[in-house]
Amino acid sequence: MWYRVFGREATEAPPSALAAELHAAGLPVEPHFRGDDLGWTSGELHLPGLNTPVTLDRYLADEDDIRDQLNAHAAELETCDYSPNAPQLIEHVALTKQLVVLRKPVDASDEVALEKLLAVTCRVLAARTAGVYQIDGQGWFAADGELLVQEY
Repeated sequence: MWYRVFGREATEAPPSALAAELHAAGLPVEPHFRGDDLGWTSGELHLPGLNTPVTLDRYLADEDDIRDQLNAHAAELETCDYSPNAPQLIEHVALTKQLVVLRKPVDASDEVALEKLLAVTCRVLAARTAGVYQIDGQGWFAADGELLVQEY
């Protein structure tokens, strides 16, 4: 399962700040990030008790070839005409400056802790990048966790 954060600001959320906010939420993660001169590009969040880390990949719209992927998400939102929030989300996706993709491990030993880690990480990244997030099979969410569009 995939979790995606669509940020309208290109400024990265520093890994140290992300880790601090996760620790404050009761998630003592050990972060491991890699990057280049444009900021971090990928990382892993290791949580004690989970046998597999959560992986993150960060893409910049101006630097990485993600426009087709963003267009596909916008096209999917166009089919959500049952939601009054879909038009604003289509615009948000079109104006996305960075995309962070999180992969949910399938073999986690503590599903409750894993779900909390994924949700809090998405909320922190969305809040720090003026973003929204999407969870496969669930929907689109505001940075505060409010469900904006249900996926069916």
